[in-house]
Amino acid sequence: MTNATPIRALVIDDEPLAREMIREMLEADPEAEIIGECANGHEAIAAIRSLSPDLIFLDIQMPELGGFEVLESFKGNGLPYIIFATAYDQYAVRAFEVHALDYLLKPFDQERFDTAWQRAKTQIREERLNQREQHILALLEELKAGPQYLERLVVKTEGRVFFLDVDAIQCIEAEGNYIRVYNGQKAYLLRDTISGLESQLDPKKFLRIHRSAIVRIDKIKELQPWFHGEYHVILENGKQLTLSRNYRANLQEAVGKAL
Repeated sequence: MTNATPIRALVIDDEPLAREMIREMLEADPEAEIIGECANGHEAIAAIRSLSPDLIFLDIQMPELGGFEVLESFKGNGLPYIIFATAYDQYAVRAFEVHALDYLLKPFDQERFDTAWQRAKTQIREERLNQREQHILALLEELKAGPQYLERLVVKTEGRVFFLDVDAIQCIEAEGNYIRVYNGQKAYLLRDTISGLESQLDPKKFLRIHRSAIVRIDKIKELQPWFHGEYHVILENGKQLTLSRNYRANLQEAVGKAL
């Protein structure tokens, strides 16, 4: 585990000697990184929020704000793992109610400290491993699901902005650095390129039929032969487009028939 990411620990105790003792007990382990020390509960709350430690060594009785009050300020959200280090044994039951990993009763020796520290390392390693596995599984599921295609377009027109479902689009035509998107009898001008939009559309639903035109395949009503191997493509909304020879093979493959 020499190449493992260090466990980032925060030491919280109002006694300087107690903080120094924990620091000395951790220094020999390359997997430990002490990212800070806090002398009171207010400092602890700020440090936990800003530093996001993996583990805190927490004293229970401190002036103004004790260890349990520190934990209560987080209401169980965003808390690191906890090892209590205290001179008072009457808080042990409550300590484990807040899911502490261990309860070190002062004065403790290196052997007792190492037991708690090893327990913390094991727990944190397992959590990190589980997180990596979940991340890998999520990536695999995403790969199995295939590419994610565009579902909605943002349309700005007449001082309003709305979303247009891609499934409602019948065809798209290029107009210089713009595209005109047809939704039934309505058309919207968007600043985009036809090639840029084509790469975001599901090729099982949308087909490039001309260098300046894309159609939704299931909106094609009729194909009419034209000159030089080209066709007129008639859509359900009455729109007429040209299928050029360069893109004819794409349509043949999509409909499963020779043209």
